[in-house]
Amino acid sequence: MLVISAIIGIYYACFGAKQNTTSEFLMAGRNMGTFPVAMSLIASFMSAITLLGTPAEVYQYGTMYWLIVLAFFLVMPATNYLYMPIFYELHVTSAYEYLELRFNKLVRCLGSATFTVQMTLYMAVVVYAPALALSQVTGIHVYVSVTAIFAVCVFYTVVGGMKAVMWTDTVQVIIMFISMAVVVFKGDIDKGGSAAVWAINQETGRVEFGDFDPSPAKRHSVWSLIVGGYFTWVTIYGVNQSQVQRYLTATTMKQARDAVWINLVGLVALISLCCYGGMVIFARYAECDLLTAGFIAKPDQLFPRFVMDTLGNVPGVPGLFVAGIFSGALSTVSSGLNSLAAICLEDFVRPFCGREMDDARATSISKFIALGFGALCFGLVFVAAQLGNVLEAALSIFGILGGPLLGVFTLGMFFPWANSIGAAAGLLSSLVLMLWIGVGTQVAKAQGFIKVPRKPVSFEGCPFNSTMANFTSSTTTELPAIGFDTTTLMSMENEMDKPLGLYNLSYMWYSACGCMTVIVVGLIVSAFTKPQNPRKLNPALVCNTGKTIYWFLPKKAKEFLRFHVGDEYVPEIKPKSDTKTGEINVAFSSSNPDDLQTISNIGMQT
Repeated sequence: MLVISAIIGIYYACFGAKQNTTSEFLMAGRNMGTFPVAMSLIASFMSAITLLGTPAEVYQYGTMYWLIVLAFFLVMPATNYLYMPIFYELHVTSAYEYLELRFNKLVRCLGSATFTVQMTLYMAVVVYAPALALSQVTGIHVYVSVTAIFAVCVFYTVVGGMKAVMWTDTVQVIIMFISMAVVVFKGDIDKGGSAAVWAINQETGRVEFGDFDPSPAKRHSVWSLIVGGYFTWVTIYGVNQSQVQRYLTATTMKQARDAVWINLVGLVALISLCCYGGMVIFARYAECDLLTAGFIAKPDQLFPRFVMDTLGNVPGVPGLFVAGIFSGALSTVSSGLNSLAAICLEDFVRPFCGREMDDARATSISKFIALGFGALCFGLVFVAAQLGNVLEAALSIFGILGGPLLGVFTLGMFFPWANSIGAAAGLLSSLVLMLWIGVGTQVAKAQGFIKVPRKPVSFEGCPFNSTMANFTSSTTTELPAIGFDTTTLMSMENEMDKPLGLYNLSYMWYSACGCMTVIVVGLIVSAFTKPQNPRKLNPALVCNTGKTIYWFLPKKAKEFLRFHVGDEYVPEIKPKSDTKTGEINVAFSSSNPDDLQTISNIGMQT
């Protein structure tokens, strides 16, 4: 699998389109078809985190997490009809170019810097999780895994560009599906079929889909998974640079939308396969919990151990599983490196080094940027060891940093009164709040103040259950009663151990909380600092909610909900001198057909 990925990179470096333009290297020439775009969209964030973390989640806490797939049915239409059209029509390379067009350079730089930190941390988690799990179960050393993943990723990303990344994503998604399906279906057959697997899980209360607890502290409920899950995943599909960059490589917007719909099918299938895999694993170890018995150290090692126990004696199958896990890591890291190269080139290098930089030099710089981020993430990979549950850690990263980013884009696209001061204030306020909650929660968990109760497990079928029982009982100690009775001491201890209420917020609400903070603060600050006049705003920068969301309303109502955006907008005219011919070229940008007469008049005056 590693060799195939490298060969695809070599092919596009030697025989494909020359990787000496930013359009080709970063955007695949904007001529990719629907199928590779769809597969790349699936691969970008369906990583080894999903393949290892999701089964472990269901094994420990039950099937509630499975409801996350319902959020996808809200996320994909929002992506296709609310966010994508604006990016696609602006023909941007960096999604954060939008923030400068809508607000100013400061907001753009803040957004780009936040995404850079977010993606760098996420890639470290994505690589560390499978490397550690595989090293402790299959014997593949963690340094070998990490080095192989980064070496191959950096190689084909740098030499083959976006086309190599997207076609390797396609191959890797296929391998992921095959490896997961083979392992899960074999485990299902061994336990007597889905009915038996379902019954075993039901006996311990793992099969549950109806927890409607409205408390935001509830880790997984119908509300947190569907509503909170919507905000978490629209952050990824709606405004995340990796995903935006992928669907902007499609030749037409229709192809891009078709790719997102195909991605929805693949996403639901893969998540469902992983969730059912968790049920199969529990059915296999229902009589002997591997974590309690000490056979494995972390939940993320459950699936690799299951593979070795179930199919370890079948030549090739464990290797297929390892290839699937590596595929998940490779696809996410390569996508991240390419998107980080695009962000840094467009948002930091070009503005400070001059927009007149020739394309060949810009492409070379973007390749060095990808190489540099590969080295940086390699160095950070072991920091991820401190983040605990990898699935929760990964989604928390997107909530803490992705929620504020979703908020600033949403503020610009759906609230035409917001100004640049409000956007900057909202983004900074949200980042401070979410980092406070996120870091505080991690510290509280590390100190044992926040614990998530697992579903019931048993170790009665383990070969040394009596030893385990003695160990369990011997670890329970009594409180000393010097000057206080036991009840008083326990009460005082409980009061001291209570973390700040905000730290109990479910990680599934992080994105929603971050997004709403930006919008509320941004609108309040804008109201006190001269709100943006919607009539003078470029209509290409604002979503026409009367047309896209409230299409079923009468014409007058839809016109009102347009808020007169762009009625007095005059396109900005940017004269640019051609150094070869000496001619002056006038460029303008507008999506409003009524601007034709205005532009004609300006041309006559000129």
